[in-house]
Amino acid sequence: MIRIIYMGTPFFAVPALEALIQGSAPGSVLPEGYEIVTVITRTDKPSGRAQEIVYAPVKQVALAHGLPVWQPGSFKKVENQEALAAYQADLFIVAAFGQILPQAVLDLPRYGTLNIHASLLPKYRGSSPISEAILQGEIETGVTIMLIDAGIDTGPILFKRTVPIAERETTASLTTKLANLGASALLEALPLWIQGRLTPEPQDHTQASYTRMIKKEDGRIDWSRPAEILDREIRAYTPWPNAYTTWRGKLLKILSAYPLPSSPPDADQPGKVSLDTRTGVGGTQKVLRIATGQGSLMVERVQLEGRKAMCTDEFVRGYASIVGDVLK
Repeated sequence: MIRIIYMGTPFFAVPALEALIQGSAPGSVLPEGYEIVTVITRTDKPSGRAQEIVYAPVKQVALAHGLPVWQPGSFKKVENQEALAAYQADLFIVAAFGQILPQAVLDLPRYGTLNIHASLLPKYRGSSPISEAILQGEIETGVTIMLIDAGIDTGPILFKRTVPIAERETTASLTTKLANLGASALLEALPLWIQGRLTPEPQDHTQASYTRMIKKEDGRIDWSRPAEILDREIRAYTPWPNAYTTWRGKLLKILSAYPLPSSPPDADQPGKVSLDTRTGVGGTQKVLRIATGQGSLMVERVQLEGRKAMCTDEFVRGYASIVGDVLK
């Protein structure tokens, strides 16, 4: 029976782990079956205002299924490499683990280290491929099952699956799609790889693009930019860090909006707020129309600092003075 070690941390890595757990019996995915000998995830970290310890999603799933969990920290430490070698695993599977594995680790398993990456490599290597696809206005993306090498998402490709990006897609919704797609792609690729029926395909490095770690300040809205670009940013930065602006010294999150390109551009100063209406299934609702460098952004849902999230119809009833102001 093949011995597998799974490495992952956030929600994106959960469906693949659950799929592996369900398919471990002989004859399900592999004729001989496999055993998940341990699940490796990041060390526990305090979260929120109370700084309480919250287990990573992968750890929660592993414990719920009675799998052993190991949180060793960095694999640059020789003692952790030696402890990992002691498991005598045949295959490592990685999904959003959040750590670059040194070559000494990659050399351990006889079937190598498979990675589930949330883009169609060589596009969007790095830490933020899902949000970057939305920022760039892509109409489709997907997952790549690849062999990890010493670089950052530079290893040879084994398997790809694509999915369309919906018009109102956010990073939250697209992450769920890709996490589920990654799980099914892994189960398709795994038996083919173990049976020697997949040939690793080197990436075309001339076509590569890289993403960077998203920071809180990336969410600040620059109202001089076109409405269509701001719309992408709002969706790409949902659920974190959220797109935000300031109104009368308070942070105002823009949670849901849609662009209204106009030609010629709005005459209003970028960031200036006016009131508009939108007729939909639920009737007529008020929306905030905010001038941008090109076109307007029609804002449907906001959250003012210290307040709950609310639709703009409700927000305007309590904060009518926002109309006519210029957001910064």
